[in-house]
Amino acid sequence: MARMYPRRVCVTGIGVIAACGLGKDAFWEGLLTSDPGDASRRVVAFDPQPYFDNPKEVRRADRFQQMAVASAMMALRDAGGDPSVFGGGLGADPARSGVMVATGVGGLETLEEQIQIRLEKGERRVSPFLVPMMMPNAAAASVSMRFGFQGPCEAVVTACASGTHAIGNAARLIATGSTDVMLAGGSESAMTPTSMAGFRNMTALSTSGWSRPFDSRRDGFVMAEAAGVLVLEELEHAMARGARIYAEVLGSASTADAHHITAPAPGGGGAVRCMELALSDAGVTPADVRHVNAHGTSTPLNDAAEAEALSKVFGSPGPIITSTKGVTGHALGAAGAIEGATLALSIFHRLIPPTRGSSAETLDPDIHIDLVLGQPRSWQPGVAISNSFGFGGHNGTIVMAPVR
Repeated sequence: MARMYPRRVCVTGIGVIAACGLGKDAFWEGLLTSDPGDASRRVVAFDPQPYFDNPKEVRRADRFQQMAVASAMMALRDAGGDPSVFGGGLGADPARSGVMVATGVGGLETLEEQIQIRLEKGERRVSPFLVPMMMPNAAAASVSMRFGFQGPCEAVVTACASGTHAIGNAARLIATGSTDVMLAGGSESAMTPTSMAGFRNMTALSTSGWSRPFDSRRDGFVMAEAAGVLVLEELEHAMARGARIYAEVLGSASTADAHHITAPAPGGGGAVRCMELALSDAGVTPADVRHVNAHGTSTPLNDAAEAEALSKVFGSPGPIITSTKGVTGHALGAAGAIEGATLALSIFHRLIPPTRGSSAETLDPDIHIDLVLGQPRSWQPGVAISNSFGFGGHNGTIVMAPVR
């Protein structure tokens, strides 16, 4: 199968903020070694101030904006850029450098706080910064302004598929010649009292407090906050400046189940179509795929539907599969972003993190996949995919591989 687009796209920088680690290296170490059990997936050690010019800027940014700016700065530095230079210091025209930062919820923390202020103190005390802090595109706009990226600046809002769609859409802008560099990923900080109550009352959250992807004991997901941003570059541009390359983004796809607002389609039909379209977009076949970073939320319906979809596309047991949500929890609109980062790091380090919270003894007997359990698994990097599926029936898949 031939590639769909004339230009090639690669990952040259990674910035991650997650409960298991701040920064790419700590995050990766956390995926390999952490076993958080029923611990909260809040990012308690994050201090936004070093990533902004002054405290006023911090106060005027919702937490999901703060984490997006911080992870974008981490990614630029990791790519060898200079965040203090207009356009990020990567040698690209700022007008051909863009931003695609996703979220599932946006500035919910600010919204909930300001509603409480209105109820207690009256309308005149509501912050004039409420709207620019709560809007879902606030993170993308903040990143664009912070680093001087003047190309496309967009926010994807497709629930838990948002981060994956952002990376895929951003890579396509480069592949089709619209841009040369993109900051792409997602950010989410929605662990507010009302949000948690809503998810809890719809029985989406684990009652045990454990994230156990594909396990027979799974009973819902564990909510998390996180942010992840990748620096995507046109391959020749990256090579010309001597950039370190983690992986190549070969393709992506997006489909809809058109079935139910929260439940996946029975049999994973939408997920099957999404994976097949992504592989076609990348110019590869199911037989080429060696690894899948699964959506793997630890909910009974989603894990079963995804496992069935994987078996339909790849056969059983199929490629090596992991879900990192046993460590990270489920960060909603940022989930696909940090899992895209994980996929690139898995290729770069030739190592696949294990699925924490699950074990061979308790793996769901109705699920027939080659799941990495216990310890990280070494592999010969090849074509790999990352899946994300969201409320509303949104499906997203990205395809990466080592640069050849």
